[in-house]
Amino acid sequence: MGVFSFIFALIMLLLTLVALIPLLGWLNWILIPLNVISLVGNLILMLMNLGLKPLAKAGLVISIVALLLNFLRLQLGWGII
Repeated sequence: MGVFSFIFALIMLLLTLVALIPLLGWLNWILIPLNVISLVGNLILMLMNLGLKPLAKAGLVISIVALLLNFLRLQLGWGII
C-alpha cells in the first residue's frame, strides 16, 4: 500500500509538470482533487505504524509540492489557461 501511494504521488507530480505547459491549465482542475487524495492517503499511511514511514513521508512531500505547483499554475493563468 505504501509503495502504491508513493508511486501515485510521483505520477501526480509528473502530470502536474505536464500541466505547466501553456494551454493545458485545465488539467490542474482535474489534478488538484487527485493530489488531495494522494496527500490524505500518504498522511494516513504515515500515521499508521506499518513500517512504511519513509515511503509515506516521501509521498507526502511530493504530494505537497505537486499541490503547490497546481495552485501556483492556476494563479498565474487566472484559473483558465
